[in-house]
Amino acid sequence: MQPQAAFQGRDIVEAVKKTPLHDVHEELGARMVDFAGWAMPMQYRKGINEEHLAVRTGTGIFDVSHMGQVSVGGPQAVEFLRYCALNDAGRLRPMRAHYSMLANDSGGLVDDIYVYRLADDQFMLATNAANREAAVQHLKKLAANFDVTLSDDSDDWALLALQGPGAAVMLERAARADLTGVRKNGLMWLDVYGQRVLAARTGYTGEDGFELFCEPAGVQEVWRGLLSAGAEPCGLGARDTLRLEAGFPLFGNELTETSNPLCTPFGWVVKDKDFYGRERLWNPECPRRLVGFRLLQRGVARKGYRLFQGEQQIGEVTSGTISPVTREGIAMGWVDRQLATSGQSLSVEIRGQPVPATIVDLPFTEG
Repeated sequence: MQPQAAFQGRDIVEAVKKTPLHDVHEELGARMVDFAGWAMPMQYRKGINEEHLAVRTGTGIFDVSHMGQVSVGGPQAVEFLRYCALNDAGRLRPMRAHYSMLANDSGGLVDDIYVYRLADDQFMLATNAANREAAVQHLKKLAANFDVTLSDDSDDWALLALQGPGAAVMLERAARADLTGVRKNGLMWLDVYGQRVLAARTGYTGEDGFELFCEPAGVQEVWRGLLSAGAEPCGLGARDTLRLEAGFPLFGNELTETSNPLCTPFGWVVKDKDFYGRERLWNPECPRRLVGFRLLQRGVARKGYRLFQGEQQIGEVTSGTISPVTREGIAMGWVDRQLATSGQSLSVEIRGQPVPATIVDLPFTEG
């Protein structure tokens, strides 16, 4: 049985944006879908389950060129990012990166992002594809009060994610470089199959790996080279089941314009400093909290399914799938605060029937 991705791309029915690897995906027999206005591979011929396991046991490669890239530079770049993002960019050293979020002014979020510090006064931000325009407009509004330059450089980059326990060795051989000094969240410029690549030891799968930024004109050389070296092509379906299994949030599911990150397991990203939206976001009451839970019987807890304790509804599912590793139903969802403790019993309403489940600590599997 194939695991179900927590999000579902729409079958392509009209013209959408294409990544520089679009023709390559079709050559490989990918099932293409419309995701956030982009034609993206949901899965290849082997399917989501095999792609997922390839990343957990070997090396998989994803085309994530649909994501946005925003450059921020200038004398007040650090001050600007400390104000507009929840994590503290001032703690980043050059050639380091971290996960962060952009808050709105109503106690929720504009987007979750990754921040890469390329030099003392030069940063790059990676945004979600669906939130690219909203994030750019939000940043431009806030930048008006700082001595910074800001540009949407998304069309100037292609982005690959090489993920899995074999990723480092594969990239070392491809680049003929020693990567042992590049720790998690570290950055390094490499020559990969004749292309200049910014390699970031980051990813959203729960495994070791690298995200590879390069010019669109050269990304096919990098992709084909890594496939020849043994990387398994993976689509958005496996990317989603991997991030859920690793206990990572998806914007639009776990994180939204109204969800406060301090009411989630990802509240560590919110540093105690002055930031945009702090007045509404700081010290929330959290009537509900975001938790992970396992199903104790067969079933898939899909987004929007209701959660119960006895006859009382206590929340709803945000994402769910069957773990290709454990073969159990796993999910995340919002539940009433007083019940949001590990070991708490609840049930998921699936097709009108209660399926027992229990709240567990994240992640669902150890990376």
